[in-house]
Amino acid sequence: MANSSGEVQEVQIVMVQEEEAHPYAFHVSGPRNVASPNWRDLISSSWKNENYKRTVFSCFIQAVYLLEDDRQENRTEENALAPNWWRSFKYKLTQTLIDERDGSIFGAVLEWDRTAALADMVFIRPSGAPKAVLALRGTILKGPTIRRDIEDDLRFLAWESLKGSVRFKVALEALRSVAEMYGSSNVCVAGHSLGAGFALQVGKALAKEGMFVEAHLFNPPSVSMAMSLRNMGERAGFAWKRFKSMLPSSSETQAITDDGEKANTAGLRNWIPLLGLKTSMGLKNWVPNLYVNNSDYICCSYTDGDGTEDKEADKENTGSANQQVAAKLFVMSKGKQKFLEAHGLEQWWSDDVQLQQALHNSKLMSRQLKSLYTFPASQPTQRTPQT
Repeated sequence: MANSSGEVQEVQIVMVQEEEAHPYAFHVSGPRNVASPNWRDLISSSWKNENYKRTVFSCFIQAVYLLEDDRQENRTEENALAPNWWRSFKYKLTQTLIDERDGSIFGAVLEWDRTAALADMVFIRPSGAPKAVLALRGTILKGPTIRRDIEDDLRFLAWESLKGSVRFKVALEALRSVAEMYGSSNVCVAGHSLGAGFALQVGKALAKEGMFVEAHLFNPPSVSMAMSLRNMGERAGFAWKRFKSMLPSSSETQAITDDGEKANTAGLRNWIPLLGLKTSMGLKNWVPNLYVNNSDYICCSYTDGDGTEDKEADKENTGSANQQVAAKLFVMSKGKQKFLEAHGLEQWWSDDVQLQQALHNSKLMSRQLKSLYTFPASQPTQRTPQT
């Protein structure tokens, strides 16, 4: 019996050592200079610091990656890697989002853990700390989940939309549920890569319903066949307009050209990043937070501005009193990087992160949010048929 007991203890020690040495353990690869919430946050909340928020949200997303990794590796509660990535910030896991097609975990709802906070003399939730966060992971290129992950990647590549995915419906229901429970101003959604695509689209869906949740999108996908074809069409249209402007024309032809250019300008104005557009149905502006790296070809298109072809239309809207902003953009400024490093999540909680921040009128983001800020098409009046 003594030998048996000794063997069990040795196994437990080995498990603990493996956890401590694992490259994804929080104390190994997590943030170095971020303190756990304490009584000082009651006086000056860390959550009012943009760098702190970025760090915490990226850690929450890492927790979701590790929830799935824990599942695949059959880790137990004693040696699971994921929990320390939320416990360190006084949050608790209240719901896991599971893809019914393969049983994989692709998201999680984390809520403020009042009991854990009280143990550290944090009597109330610090100002700015959300009551609940929906975190969504990106693609995992291993194990049983790779097929469904790639399927949704291809869905976005083809259609620039994820609404047909099972995960979209599950994520939207989870986000709506906590927003209705705690109020949208107390809820955030965060995602990385494919998860950022889902976060953007479920956040937009709720914004259409009048519920505005804070969104933090890390390395969101920006490349799609639909977008590429649309860009080609716009460039061709712009080139044709420039070509026509160089041709001599009579006054009658010029008048037609002017009319055409007015129509074209009106069309272009619809693509400008929300400049001078009134919000539909009185909605206020929804401004997601985007974290992108210029060396990451998956998300770098979000840094594109209005583009040359929009300059004329932009001039007409300059100085508008109702100017809107498409997104708050944080751009990684480390120079040239390899793709895997530029697309990785770890960069967003690293100590030496160097960001350029701006309220950015991204042409791509403007397109994706356009339906929130333009008036819906007027519906024709239907007459009751006379009998």
